Amino acid sequence: MKGFSPGVFLRGMAMGAADVVPGVSGGTVAFITGIYDELIESLKAVNLQALQTLFKSGPAAFWQYINGWFLLSLMLGVVASILSLARLISFGLQEYPLPLAALFFGLILASALIVFQQIPESRRQLVWLICGAVFAVAIGELRPAELNATPLTLFLSGALAICAMILPGISGSFILLLLGMYKPVIDAVKHFELVSLLCFVAGCGLGLMLFVRVLSWLMHHHRPPLLAVLTGILLGSLTIIWPWKFDAEGLLLSESLAPGWQNVSPWEYAQHADPQLLVSSIVAVLGVVLVLLLERIAKP
Repeated sequence: MKGFSPGVFLRGMAMGAADVVPGVSGGTVAFITGIYDELIESLKAVNLQALQTLFKSGPAAFWQYINGWFLLSLMLGVVASILSLARLISFGLQEYPLPLAALFFGLILASALIVFQQIPESRRQLVWLICGAVFAVAIGELRPAELNATPLTLFLSGALAICAMILPGISGSFILLLLGMYKPVIDAVKHFELVSLLCFVAGCGLGLMLFVRVLSWLMHHHRPPLLAVLTGILLGSLTIIWPWKFDAEGLLLSESLAPGWQNVSPWEYAQHADPQLLVSSIVAVLGVVLVLLLERIAKP
């Protein structure tokens, strides 16, 4: 790739927007837009050998070695999206939680279908698919912890959340919710709290550099089981993003997509508030159509 890529930048913006929402993974966006493998391999290339290339052959060789323009275009899109959409997504979660959750329900459902279609001899991988689904459902049943936002907890939270962000399925934002760190991180982005952001980003960087090596090895040596697990995680994560929920006391939710809620049917929800079933159903279908269109456009 030569020069800045607007197409990769837009994919990065979509990934950033997804990662802001608890329940949606930026890795899902990377997968359905056809850049997932390139992303993993490019991140894996940021290593000691890359530094040796920099000192021996110069900046141009180093930039080419790490696929620099791809990474720069993508990361600029992610950062631009998070900085510009954090307030908008937060507003949407507060004011329109049902349609927004329905949209992402459709996005994830279609993404699971796309990943499943890429599994060779998919019937032989059903056990792995079930394992992935059980794992995602189990994550969704965990209850949030209460951690204080210190430099260390921000660093460790970033290292853990980035592993989820790069995987299609479980979102990094949801992991932050489970850790009790979602609000501190969103507040740090909103108010540009530099120290908190640097601690979180440093944790993300370390976690990412370690985890992509594991993913790359699995992609090359155990791709069918990995894709089956990822499909299962996507399907299981639908329980996390399900729009109609009550909290532990059976009350309506005051903030969307947090852990510790109980999924209910739209009809049970209607006994307490408007389930917005028609609007949510239409939006969910639009989410499915959007993913299928993106997948078709992204095909070479």
